[in-house]
Amino acid sequence: MLHSRVTRTRRLALIGVAGALALSACASERGEDAGDANTMVFGAAGAPKNFDPIFNDDGESFRPIRQMYETLVAYKAGTAELEPGLATEWTPSDDGKTWTFELREGVKFHDGTDFNAEAVCFNFERWYNMPSAAAQSQMIYYGDVFEGFAENKGDASGDPVYKSCEAKDEHTAVLNLNEAKGAFPDAFGLTSLSMSSPEALKEHSADEVTQSGESFSYPDYANEHPTGTGPFEFESYDKSANTITLTRNEDYWGDQAELEKLVFRVIPDENARKQDMISGQIDGYDLPNPADYQALRDSGAQVMIRPTFNILYLGINQKNTPELEDERVRKAIEYAVNKEQLAKNQLPEGASARYQFVPEETDGYTDEVEKHEYDVDEAKRLLKEAGAEDLTLEFYVPTEVSRPYMPDPVDIAGAVSDNLDAVGIDVEMRQRPWNGGFKDDIQKHGKHDIHLLGWTGDYGDAGNFVGTFFGREKAEFGFNEPEVFKALADADAKVDDEEQKQAYEEAAVKISEYVPAVPLTSSPPAIVVGGDVQGLVPSPLTDERFASVSKGQS
Repeated sequence: MLHSRVTRTRRLALIGVAGALALSACASERGEDAGDANTMVFGAAGAPKNFDPIFNDDGESFRPIRQMYETLVAYKAGTAELEPGLATEWTPSDDGKTWTFELREGVKFHDGTDFNAEAVCFNFERWYNMPSAAAQSQMIYYGDVFEGFAENKGDASGDPVYKSCEAKDEHTAVLNLNEAKGAFPDAFGLTSLSMSSPEALKEHSADEVTQSGESFSYPDYANEHPTGTGPFEFESYDKSANTITLTRNEDYWGDQAELEKLVFRVIPDENARKQDMISGQIDGYDLPNPADYQALRDSGAQVMIRPTFNILYLGINQKNTPELEDERVRKAIEYAVNKEQLAKNQLPEGASARYQFVPEETDGYTDEVEKHEYDVDEAKRLLKEAGAEDLTLEFYVPTEVSRPYMPDPVDIAGAVSDNLDAVGIDVEMRQRPWNGGFKDDIQKHGKHDIHLLGWTGDYGDAGNFVGTFFGREKAEFGFNEPEVFKALADADAKVDDEEQKQAYEEAAVKISEYVPAVPLTSSPPAIVVGGDVQGLVPSPLTDERFASVSKGQS
């Protein structure tokens, strides 16, 4: 039996939230752009990597991308439930290896070309045939879902799930897979798998990603000519002014955006974002510091708390330091961290300690995992037993960013470092800008011993958490454990809901015993906007869309 999503939808209702924000702050106090009723200025915590969906995997890049692009399958506003996107219907074959999409008619890309079945197949074929190791290495989500390419380059090594795509007629696309994936159809809604204009891709050499040393360069399509079907179009990215400007798509197939212009202003300093919000220079920003909630409310803004659907973890890279290959050392690291205190002192109200990577609201969560609760003596005993009492670790920490699971990375890392120091582990902290070195150092080059990172769920499937982290070899974790890989692959291949649930529970137990990383906490993130802003629906997936937003009078 294929996924009916009945059970999953019932559980996902627990993390859904809907409703427009209707807040109170004086529009006359806004800055030049923020004071314009037809323009919204949103404060971004970090710069986008680029604007080609397939080469991105972080929230600061996805926020503008989601306004310009659309996926075949979408998520209902304020929930993780599926709804039609560019496809009005999607039907699997009995074996789950074929998916037929009935496409929405009358849709055009921003360059005026038609969205149709040929465009869908062009996008899938483009991803599958990506020509260079540099490009493939930046396709994080594609690699997690489709596993391999027509010709794997560089570190890519998986067998491809994708087989072929057929444009059966103008509005029917048929996707053929080499194997069934339990992640579908939910994964078809991933922002990375958004549809781009084939003509724009070709005209602006979209696949020409290059690498020089540790740096990557992206083509004009990704930087200057992103072309989707969404309610907003790209106008400019002024790096000197740190502003990304989008304008309303006047030919949008659905309800037109209320706003004429949407501006994302990059403000790396969190206190500066708060001050700009209070002074009226911006209309909103994401992930305010919990300590600032009251001051923001007192200024007339409203802080909206999202449901919790994320995980913060301490990553462990087994590649560089031999002691980390020892399971006893990895368990000692987990025993050393006081997760309850971390949740209470460093994270928003409502945060909780975590002992597995699958959220409680998701099928695959189990109480049978092996827990390594805070125990300094046990941590010291294991380190001594493993001969690792003089262990020194390089701890990589991101800066210039706030994430839903990690509002202040440096402070959180300081608390973790203190815990590790208390059991005799010497920590050397290495701070790197989020999109200016940290992500490539961790995910591509594997320079670290341990690192602070996390994840907000993209959809309600356990594989989106544990499969994304541990489903294959990654530089981030530096291990090759066939038993873990096989357990996750077997779970992902199940198309029966109950069988998949049980398989992911079994995989969760294996992961807890192996300790490839340390789950730390989950926390409810917030988003704040001004009082004249209406229609923004907070999402547990941080998947807010701005087409429904308007600005009224105070």
